[in-house]
Amino acid sequence: MKNMESRRWWVLGALSVGLLAVGLDMTVLNVALPTLATDLNASTSELQWIVNSYNLVLAAVLLLAGMLGDQFGRKKFLLMALVLFGVASAACAYSNSPGMLIFNRALLGLGAAFLIPLSMTALPVLFSGAERTKAMMIWATANMLGIPLGPIVGGWLLKHYSWGSVFLINLPFVLVALIAVSVLMPESRSEFRQRLDWFGVLISGIGLVGVTYGVIKAGEYGWGDPVALVSIVLGILIVAGFVLWQRRTDHPLIDLSLFLSSSFTWGTLLATLVSFALFGLLFAMPQYFQAVVGVDTLGTGLRLLPLIGGLIVGAKASDRLLPAWGTKAAAALGFALMAAGLIIGSGTDVQSSYSFVATWITLTGLGLGFALPTTMDAALGTISAERSGVGSAMIMAMRQVGGAVGVALLGSVLNYGYRTRMDLAGLPDTAADTARHSVSAGVAVARQLNSKALLDNVHTSFIHGMNVMLWVCGGIALLGIFLAFIYLPRKVASDESTETPSNQVVH
Repeated sequence: MKNMESRRWWVLGALSVGLLAVGLDMTVLNVALPTLATDLNASTSELQWIVNSYNLVLAAVLLLAGMLGDQFGRKKFLLMALVLFGVASAACAYSNSPGMLIFNRALLGLGAAFLIPLSMTALPVLFSGAERTKAMMIWATANMLGIPLGPIVGGWLLKHYSWGSVFLINLPFVLVALIAVSVLMPESRSEFRQRLDWFGVLISGIGLVGVTYGVIKAGEYGWGDPVALVSIVLGILIVAGFVLWQRRTDHPLIDLSLFLSSSFTWGTLLATLVSFALFGLLFAMPQYFQAVVGVDTLGTGLRLLPLIGGLIVGAKASDRLLPAWGTKAAAALGFALMAAGLIIGSGTDVQSSYSFVATWITLTGLGLGFALPTTMDAALGTISAERSGVGSAMIMAMRQVGGAVGVALLGSVLNYGYRTRMDLAGLPDTAADTARHSVSAGVAVARQLNSKALLDNVHTSFIHGMNVMLWVCGGIALLGIFLAFIYLPRKVASDESTETPSNQVVH
């Protein structure tokens, strides 16, 4: 046991390396989409599915992944997930058609769906009390770092190598994590072997896929699209049916009593709100830098570095302040910083300097660094090592769906603001329809027509839509302040089951 305790920080480091690859894969592909459209002759719809197949599988399988790890061994499934993630990465890199890439991206999402919750389950198993909080900070930082780093890494790779390199970059991360986890991490599983709730697995997966698919569809075709509305409504009804089933079955997939804890319920919901705002910001800013400022993919990634810097500083500061301030104050401060940064950002205009943009992005990153690990630790602190897999999977599933909803809802706000401000009088119908499609398309039309007036209008219209979206994000952060003060505990009590993690370790 002493040997296990001495190496658990190395285990956390290995898991963080694997998570970095997962985070990178969430955004590294975005900068490669124009290249994929040319090299694979992919349509716009196919490009959407190349991105979304990953998210759909990830959201649908998270709960199943946590349950299987609890029942049959977390280390075993972590190793299998790392192998699958590596193989799928290589398969994506050498795909020669859009359909093949969509399929391989789905496999990549399957591997990530196991990596995220099962890496999180190591925390209540290996750490307790203050050490668990510190480990949560490291885990959350590794989980988030890959997201803003994706455009930087992707931009650099595309400048020097083929598009397949954005997937091959995963392989060294996977190899390091695979070796370290196999050597250093002890096997662990739940002591209580219960029957698997396969019906619960099925309907929860279908419900999450329905909601996620509908939201993605609405982001593409608008919230009036009948397929999107039917999918969302059916998904919600199936999720509601899943909750009712969990209350009736003798072998539930989710321990609904967890939601009786305000720490778990509100910690999870607040972490979801953070993801909602974060993914909306990451959706808008690359478009702003490329279409309005006019920088390339690598320059776009580099201009997001202040977000990473603010995140790191915020996470480290919260780690130091949390014991003295408590969960409630630290989370509320994080949301306050986010709100300040986003509301200041809503004052961005076409002439704004990068120093102004970098300032409010940094402030927002600071808030993210405070809010996300603190709220997730509040939820995690109520989960015993026995149910850590399913409990952490629920947290991550809600965050994933929250991120998807954030992109769709906030993207719709941005697009509505963009289209309503456009002045397309006198343009041919085809050119006008193309310009309305997106800011990138609007810039392309303006340059093709050599119209400075249209280019200026496209820029100002997008800025208007982006600023409305940032106001919405800021409002969400303000709501987070209120909810954190009202519902989060001042401090997260150490769960007794997490104080004796050795009971869950299988040597």
